[in-house]
Amino acid sequence: MREFVFALEYEPGCNGVADALADHPDARVRSLSLHATDDRLWRVDHATGTPDALADIEDAFLTSDYYADCLATDDCGATQTTQVLDRTDDTLVLYSDWERTPTCASVPHIARDHLGDGVLFETRHEGRHYTWRIVHSGEGDTAAFFDALEAALGDRARMEMLRAATTDTDAPTGDANGGSNGLTPEQEAALRAAVEHGYYESPREIDAGDLADHLDIPRSTLTYRLRRAEEHLAKQHVASEQLVDGPSTPLYSSH
Repeated sequence: MREFVFALEYEPGCNGVADALADHPDARVRSLSLHATDDRLWRVDHATGTPDALADIEDAFLTSDYYADCLATDDCGATQTTQVLDRTDDTLVLYSDWERTPTCASVPHIARDHLGDGVLFETRHEGRHYTWRIVHSGEGDTAAFFDALEAALGDRARMEMLRAATTDTDAPTGDANGGSNGLTPEQEAALRAAVEHGYYESPREIDAGDLADHLDIPRSTLTYRLRRAEEHLAKQHVASEQLVDGPSTPLYSSH
């Protein structure tokens, strides 16, 4: 089995959910399930955020005629329905069903075209960044998939590769694009620059905007890379401690 993880960074006005999330930086949307056939796509998404954020996210899902991952630049005539499955003050669960047309393109359908059946998808949407994790058999043409995806995206979004690895348990672990710490080169560069320029000092010697200008990248891209790097290193640290210390002792005993 093979997996790869990449992020799409949407330009303003090119994805309704990305625009809504950009207005609410603390909100998130992640897929609970995502399935595609040749002519359909259906998914369940879990959104978290403030009531205002959830209202904007719901509106983006309900009013975008072909939001459900279609990459067409013009109205492709696809039919989508979205229903609210659950709602609380800080969570929203949405079910979307999408019937495509011959002019539609999407990440899952492009993956089916080039990687075959049995492909698994997981997504996370933060701000303008839409992260995809794809697991597949290892067959098919990965290069053709990314070529077709870039062609479908055009100038609406930039793509950044985050990880490519073999998921077989007997295969060596690591990151095909990163170093021994598992970070991608972009994450490594952002983290190194943040440390060198005092971003992590207290008080900070540089803010995110100035650091992004120094790296010549959008501020949202910088904060996204730093969050992903921090998340990875934190999980790596906790996992390494668990390996050394062994299983934690239960707080309570039944005896």
